[in-house]
Amino acid sequence: MFWAMVPLAALLIAVVARVVPRTERSAQGHPDPLGAVLLIAGLVAVLFGIIEGPSYGWLSARIAGAFGAGAVLVAAFTVHALRAQGPLFDPRVFASPRLRAASLGTATSFFGLFSLFYVNSQYLQEVKGYGPAVTGVAIMPLVAGMSAAQLLAKRWSEHPRTLVGTGLALIGLGLLGASTASGSTPYGLFVCWLLVISTGAGLSMPPLTLGVVTSLPPHRAGLGSGLGTTARETGAALGVAVTGTVLSGHADLVHGMGPALRVVGVVVLVATGLVVRGYGRRAATTARPTPAATP
Repeated sequence: MFWAMVPLAALLIAVVARVVPRTERSAQGHPDPLGAVLLIAGLVAVLFGIIEGPSYGWLSARIAGAFGAGAVLVAAFTVHALRAQGPLFDPRVFASPRLRAASLGTATSFFGLFSLFYVNSQYLQEVKGYGPAVTGVAIMPLVAGMSAAQLLAKRWSEHPRTLVGTGLALIGLGLLGASTASGSTPYGLFVCWLLVISTGAGLSMPPLTLGVVTSLPPHRAGLGSGLGTTARETGAALGVAVTGTVLSGHADLVHGMGPALRVVGVVVLVATGLVVRGYGRRAATTARPTPAATP
């Protein structure tokens, strides 16, 4: 199955290289290994604290040290990035409310989705008793809902704030609905919650992606793409970490899945309010490139 994706990936690379227009390169684009190490180490420390908190105790010296180290490392990255001639990225780009909101929204959507992904197949196999093949078919509505919603998102692209708010709210509400699932829940009811979540993801992802990229000048599109990817990966990692942490406090999946999805659902809904507030009422126009410095 995985090998079948290789020719498709090669074809897509060739198409993108031929079709996607080139943008002006930024003169500031060079490696920043120190910045990368500081930022990655800070995120790893925070994730370690979240994952291992139940094992060592939330007030233990090891967990407090992990969170403290994470805060210090992220602060050190910020200081370094503000002073370096060519940082991994300049934290001052987050002065843009649209960029902040779109980045938070992207992280929030993947936070919710990956919490579901973490328990979805386990629930269908361990609780409902489905085999691997049947489970694969049973989760296909996630793809259907997301694909259909993206068509609607394209049609309503002039109203990104509405799309983002509606989409993220659907993810949060769908997670709260899925948290009620048990061994006796009919698959038809469970799949309704999957469709709600996937529809929310399909509505919110396109405007969030555009919101990150178009908040920066065209010659910094690579930075925007990188920030969007970082937001997705960070949100996904946090979603898995938080879900796993809540599950570890319960005897089995049936009793732990509900509380885990409720925690994540509430976080998604709270973050939705922050994203909508900062996103603005109108679509962002593509920022003009800054003039090149003359020698």
